[in-house]
Amino acid sequence: MSDQIRAIRGMNDMLPDEAYLWQYLEDTVRDVLRQYGYRNIRTPIVEYTSLFVRGVGEVTDIVEKEMYSFEDSMNGDKLSLRPEGTAPTVRAALQHNLLYNGPQRLWYSGPLFRHERPQKGRYRQYHSFGVEALGFPGPDIDIELLVMARRLWQRLGIDNVELQINTIGSNDERRAFRGKLIEYFEQHREVLDEDAQRRLLTNPLRILDSKNPAMQAVIEAAPKLMDRLGEASRANFDAVLAGLTAANIPYVINPRLVRGLDYYNLTVFEWVSGANGGLGAQSAVCSGGRYDGLFEQLGGKATPGCGFGIGVERLLLLLESKAAALPKLEPDVWLVHQGEAADKMAPVVAEQLRDAGLHVVLHCGGGGFKAQMKKADASGARFAVIIGDNEAAAGQLTIKPLRQALEQKTVTLQEAVSIVKNGL
Repeated sequence: MSDQIRAIRGMNDMLPDEAYLWQYLEDTVRDVLRQYGYRNIRTPIVEYTSLFVRGVGEVTDIVEKEMYSFEDSMNGDKLSLRPEGTAPTVRAALQHNLLYNGPQRLWYSGPLFRHERPQKGRYRQYHSFGVEALGFPGPDIDIELLVMARRLWQRLGIDNVELQINTIGSNDERRAFRGKLIEYFEQHREVLDEDAQRRLLTNPLRILDSKNPAMQAVIEAAPKLMDRLGEASRANFDAVLAGLTAANIPYVINPRLVRGLDYYNLTVFEWVSGANGGLGAQSAVCSGGRYDGLFEQLGGKATPGCGFGIGVERLLLLLESKAAALPKLEPDVWLVHQGEAADKMAPVVAEQLRDAGLHVVLHCGGGGFKAQMKKADASGARFAVIIGDNEAAAGQLTIKPLRQALEQKTVTLQEAVSIVKNGL
C-alpha cells in the first residue's frame, strides 16, 4: 500500500495547464469591477468563530455543520477558517473605520472553506469573488450590482444564466411571517424530512428552499412572504424591478429564494445556470442581496450594505466549453542553444528579449538541437530563437517560426524582436 500523501478530499490542486483559464477569468472580473469603481480589500482566512456566529447566524447550516473551527493551542481562542466573505469585510470596515468619509465600493477574492459533501462545482475549499457596497441605502446600488454582473457575463461570453430575484422584507416583517410559516408547517409535519424538522423552530424560511421532491407540493402551498410585505419593502422591490427593466435585464421572481444567511433583508438574488450549464443541482454561479442589519450585529451603528459572491469553480465549469478559444499562457520564444560560446550567450540574449517585453523560455538541461527543437515545438511558443557556435561568433540569432510555414533566417537581436512582435 502506497504511503504517498494526497490532497484532502474536496480541496483541489490547480495545475499549470488549467492556469490560463483561471487567470483569464480573474483578469476579466477585476477589469469589470474596476470599471465600476470597486476597490480591493483583503482579509485573513482565519477569523474568530464568534464573527460568523453573530454575523451569519447561529442556526444556519454554515455555523451548525460546515465551518472548519478549532481552538488555538497557544491561547485557547476559538477560530474558524472563513466560510464566506461578507462578515469579514464588514468586520474590517468597522475595525478600520472605512466609512468615515462616505460609502465604500469594495471587492475581494480568495479561498473559502466549508465542510460539506464535495460535488461538481462545490468543494470544501473553493474560491470566490465577492463584491460589497457599504453605506448605500439603495435601491440604486442593488440595480448597479445586477447590471455589473450582467456586464461580466457578457465579457465572459456566458449567455446561459438567468437572474432569479426575491425580497424577504424587513426583520419585523420576517419575524411576523416566521410565526405564520411555523404554524403552517406544523400542520404538515408528517411530510417534512429530517432537515426540515430540524429547521422548523430555528430557521423555517430555509424550508422553502428545500429541493426534496416529496415536500414540493406542501412548500408550493405555503404562505408567501411577498404577500405580507409592508408598503416600504414593496416600494423598494418595485424600484429594483423597474431598474432591471430599464437596463433590459430579464428576471424571474422566485418567492422561494430566501438565501441561507441570517444577515440578509429586502433584495436577494441568484444568477442561475440553465439546464445545459453543466452544474447539475448546484446551479447558482452568483448569489447575494442586501444586509442592512449586519453592521449592528457586529457591534457597529446601523449601516446599509449590499453585495454578491461569485463561485469561481462553478463559473469555470461554464467557461470550459469556451476554453479552446481562449488565449493560452504560452511563451513567445523558446531559446535553443548548443556549444560553449552559445551557452554563455543564450542567458544574456534571453534577458535582452525579455527587456523588449517578450515572454521567453530559455532551454535548460542540455541536449542536442533536435531534442531542444522538439521541446520548443511542444511548448506552444510561436518562435524558436537558435544560438549555435556560428551565431555566437557572429553576434546574431537564427529565428524559426514554429506556427507558420516560413523559412528560418539569421538576424540581429533587434530584427528578432521586431519579427516576434509583428508575428512574421
